[in-house]
Amino acid sequence: MGAMMKSDCVIGSGRLVEQYGGSVLVGLYEASKVIGAATDIERGLRDLVNMLPIFWGVARVTVTLRGRGDELFVAASSWVSPELLKRGQVPVLLELVTPVLSFGYPLVVPDVKADPLYRTALTSVSIPEHHRLGLIGVPVKAGGIPIGVFGVERLYQPSDTVNFESDVRVMSVVAGLIGQAVCADNRRLTGDADAGHRCAKGVGPVANLPAVAARAAQRPMRPVKPAPYQIDNVIGMSQRMQDVFAELHKAAPTNTTVLLRGDSGTGKEMLARAVHYLSPRRSQPFIKVNCAALSETLLESELFGHERGAFTGAQAERKGRFELAHGGTLFLDEIGEISPAFQSKLLRVLQEGEFERVGGTRTLKTDVRLVAATNRNLEDAVVDGKFRADLYYRLNVVPIFLPPLRERREDISPLVDHFVKKFNEENRRALRFSAPALRVMTEECQFPGNVRELENCVRRVCTMARSEVIELPDFPCRRNQCATPLMARRTLSLREPEPPPAAPALRAPVEDAEYGEEDGDVFVDAPGMRSQLIEAMDKTGWVQAKAARLLGLTPRQIGYALRKHRIELKRL
Repeated sequence: MGAMMKSDCVIGSGRLVEQYGGSVLVGLYEASKVIGAATDIERGLRDLVNMLPIFWGVARVTVTLRGRGDELFVAASSWVSPELLKRGQVPVLLELVTPVLSFGYPLVVPDVKADPLYRTALTSVSIPEHHRLGLIGVPVKAGGIPIGVFGVERLYQPSDTVNFESDVRVMSVVAGLIGQAVCADNRRLTGDADAGHRCAKGVGPVANLPAVAARAAQRPMRPVKPAPYQIDNVIGMSQRMQDVFAELHKAAPTNTTVLLRGDSGTGKEMLARAVHYLSPRRSQPFIKVNCAALSETLLESELFGHERGAFTGAQAERKGRFELAHGGTLFLDEIGEISPAFQSKLLRVLQEGEFERVGGTRTLKTDVRLVAATNRNLEDAVVDGKFRADLYYRLNVVPIFLPPLRERREDISPLVDHFVKKFNEENRRALRFSAPALRVMTEECQFPGNVRELENCVRRVCTMARSEVIELPDFPCRRNQCATPLMARRTLSLREPEPPPAAPALRAPVEDAEYGEEDGDVFVDAPGMRSQLIEAMDKTGWVQAKAARLLGLTPRQIGYALRKHRIELKRL
């Protein structure tokens, strides 16, 4: 999967510069000369893309620009003839261009053959056997606004060490030169002294290449829309999850520590795996440890290992998880549960990258990428003295908050479909949810246990279903056998609580008025009314008169509402 990267990523070892004997710097110098001396932007871009493969050792170079009306066109390419460009017959690689333009960050695909999306898009590319093809795209910006994409394809062998971070940094310099040249050409072609200034501010048409842009405007082009991020085995098309995926794609290609935060059951372990498999460490081990499942003594032995005879039962030397994860990623789940005494030991490993086994004196070094997760509020724990502040700052480098399921309800329906399909495959069934049943899941249920609870709920309903079509009577909540409303009140999110949705307009109590079904429909059928009724009854010990006062209803009205929603009264 392609990984988005911040344009200010840290330069690594400079392998690209070392591998080509400093020719990258010569290439930058020549690029600046070509762009600076060009009086014709089309010729300047063409000379640029034809020159860079010689200095950089890359396979192909392409410059795609945005013209009037947001149409896209290939302005220059090192792998097609000028005649094809003039006829406008060069397709735009939207799989690369769209996300870079939409989000304004570089995109790196380390191995095209390993990514189904780009492997399909680049069917015309012939990749030699035992080689890999990397794809890099950096935004061409004017005044911070993306106006195009500078793309490079890098062919390399698995044994080669390719520093994509260094490539991105070098390419960003050239992309900056291209952006300045386009703005200058805008001013020259229009004869408007302010055209270049507006272009630099990201205002008005930005690409006025006279021949290519005119032809691009005449042929239909797909509009630029944010491309949905995808992570294997994680369903999330809601905007909240797309924001999470975008942050994860930016952080994954680096070695920075990531702290995943969110309620239990939101999928932190799956995202931790995604961080690993989207990083350059994907071929190395991914080791996970649940810190809450082990005592302090066992946790120290589990992470650092122990020498033979270190304690009773230590009959042989044992490597710890830090050693086993060397070169890869170590995932520490429930990091907020470790004891204060162990926090200082963990801090040393994170700061110095060295430790000793239990019962040993030899100092060992390790190189691991740390991903941690917690559902606790670490800020409160620091204030209360239960969590070391220095360890908190060491862990909280790139925090990523996972929203609870109740805040991304548009993901519930595809999740239900996924779990039903999974249940059918495992049990050779052909079950499906009816529309009213699915509407209850997506609109009424709160799911304090998040995705984990949703999966268990689907499995329970599927197991007890009376027919192949799951209806409302199959739901345990219809028989007062669901504890979700009680749990929902006790579940706190790590984020600041958002203002609750406006309650349905309830009429003031009218003690003497007759109340019938027609009047009841005014509020009884409001969205979420069933959950409000159950919550009010739970709070008042299932006393209807008290619940009626809590909701601003009369006893007669709440009695009708309970019957309308088929809520059985509990006898406490």
